[in-house]
Amino acid sequence: MKTLKVLNAKGESIGDLEIADDMLVLDKGVQAVHDVVVAYHNRQRSGTASTLRKGEVAGSNKKPWRQKGTGRARAGLKQSPVWRGGGVAFGPHPRSYETKINKKVGQLAFRRALSEKIAAGQVTVLDELIIAEPKTKIFAGLMKAIAVKAPALFVMGKPDAKVVTAAKNIPLVEVTTADMVNVYQLLRYPVLVADKAGIEKLKTRLQVGKESGK
Repeated sequence: MKTLKVLNAKGESIGDLEIADDMLVLDKGVQAVHDVVVAYHNRQRSGTASTLRKGEVAGSNKKPWRQKGTGRARAGLKQSPVWRGGGVAFGPHPRSYETKINKKVGQLAFRRALSEKIAAGQVTVLDELIIAEPKTKIFAGLMKAIAVKAPALFVMGKPDAKVVTAAKNIPLVEVTTADMVNVYQLLRYPVLVADKAGIEKLKTRLQVGKESGK
């Protein structure tokens, strides 16, 4: 049984939140996490790099000089890759780097990443993640009160524009919702702070796929 302390906005402990050991996935999923993170990075690639083949370089097909008798090597056309200004052999061309990830593999990867976070004691639960005004100073004060330093990931049960606006100017701090948080974010940030609504949704995602044994 893992016990997470629940804090208020002042950093005071107001209770505990228990997570059963059988909810955590720590005996499998390492390869799934790796595959999902690789796929995530692949999706960030634009795939727009492009070079010209010799058939795409402007110019005629006239031979630079006659085939024999000049003492120089034979040359067929100036667009040849061996010539300066010619085409590029085996150069990059527009393509998609997207890697397909099976739905159950993605679910397993998320459960493994979140389980490790919980088991390592890197999850802090807030009673509620609400601020009066969308100001960076207020959000920074909240972080100080609950003794959380960047880099940190804040997870809410539902979107709050004030919190997002207040946190966006703080380096290495990201705010998202429990429905949108992904495996890469869980690995990138050593600290996860979630409000009660957010942690309940994360617990629900921990159960997804468990019934099938995946």
